[in-house]
Amino acid sequence: MRGGGQVILMRHAVTTPGVGDPTGFKLDDCSTQRNLTDAGPEDARRVGAAFKARGVPVGRVLSSPWCRCLETARLAFATAEPWAPLSNLFDNRAGEAEQLRMLRELAGRRPTEGNVLLVTHGSVVLPLTGLQPAPAELVVLTPEGSSRFRVAGRLTP
Repeated sequence: MRGGGQVILMRHAVTTPGVGDPTGFKLDDCSTQRNLTDAGPEDARRVGAAFKARGVPVGRVLSSPWCRCLETARLAFATAEPWAPLSNLFDNRAGEAEQLRMLRELAGRRPTEGNVLLVTHGSVVLPLTGLQPAPAELVVLTPEGSSRFRVAGRLTP
């Protein structure tokens, strides 16, 4: 990761386990969503501090538009660009094939500057990689071109 060129998936930091978003939640209103617990922000900050301490270059930071992902990204990396293909797939499988196609395309391209961080949900990481990450866990992907990548490793917070 210090050399850049990786695509790094990060599951959002800690939320209340076993509880989904409330019925009728709105993406533009964080008060209607499941959000980070008190431990979540500290986990996110710890990940960002580890990147900084180890000299891991961060290029773009893309995030699911869900508040828990945006907050995780901003606390860890001080920035977040909402990107719909990182949206939660839990109880929302209608656009899954297209969403995964777009993610594979991005994950197969080597970033030109630093590493690309993708802050998302476990429901997105699992069908993309076959791995179910813990909160704030990182899954490192090495791009191999043509929408192909390999899982290079996992890092727990």
